[in-house]
Amino acid sequence: MTGEELEFDVVILGSGPAGLQAAVHAARTHVRVAVLGKIQSSSLFRAHIENYCCMSSPIAGEDVLNQGREQARRFGAAMFEQDVLGIEEAGDGRFRVSMESGQVLLTWTVILSMGISRNKLNVPGEKELLGKGVSYCVDCDANFFRNQPVAVVGDGSAAASGALTLLLTASEVYLICKDQDVSEHLGYQVESSRIEVHRGRKVKEILGSTGVEGLVLDNGERLEVNGVFIELGAKGAIELASRLGIALDSETMRYIVTNKKQETNIPGLYAAGDICGPPWQMAKAVGEGCVAGLEAATYARQKSGKLVKPTR
Repeated sequence: MTGEELEFDVVILGSGPAGLQAAVHAARTHVRVAVLGKIQSSSLFRAHIENYCCMSSPIAGEDVLNQGREQARRFGAAMFEQDVLGIEEAGDGRFRVSMESGQVLLTWTVILSMGISRNKLNVPGEKELLGKGVSYCVDCDANFFRNQPVAVVGDGSAAASGALTLLLTASEVYLICKDQDVSEHLGYQVESSRIEVHRGRKVKEILGSTGVEGLVLDNGERLEVNGVFIELGAKGAIELASRLGIALDSETMRYIVTNKKQETNIPGLYAAGDICGPPWQMAKAVGEGCVAGLEAATYARQKSGKLVKPTR
């Protein structure tokens, strides 16, 4: 499926409660909707919910998400259990969303609803050297390591694509992974590049005082690097937002700023859920997802020249 382009009106990144609610409401207006992401990546997946309105007893988050996926499918949304690698403007008012399989989705609108979780290695030196060579965002910090050796740590698509991105700036790129869990297309790109892959290994310690000087693997091997990029999950909304100029909150630079329509400062780009800030509650995520789905669908119809049909 490499290079294949599919056309949609609304593409939703994230299959948690915000993304699934957005899919339900957008699809009910008869626009073409796609949802990207794996439900196990949602913070709700391993949780139990008992404080959501009108629930008589606690329910497993995994069950909620599975029901939400089936509900969105029933209204016509297409599901892609893939990670997104990038978003760029297509030049005709649409956006081009690339997935780890090599497929590309063309869409009038994108809703970012992927949460903000940042998995950590929890090894010596990680906390102490954060911002001094330790980073959780390749797209944000790659240019700080121009012509320097760097390492990327992680098993998924974010780590693999991050390592490929760093080839454009870094002098050497190491990829440390226990077992790469990526598509065949992405895996081939890594294996055929000059990335030095240390498969089956884990990071034991990050070395340095005022900056990263190296890292130690669990087999005792030391790699001399100036930067360590920790990518232990799917590519997050902040990484994707940084390339598009989406405004973040001025206080923490962690959350995407939206208005009451869940619009960002970039026309056609919306956000909902945890990525818009606290509280971290399903009720908030669902409400914002509802608004984002309806507004994105309306915007897509206006841009494409289609008449808006009433919801069922």
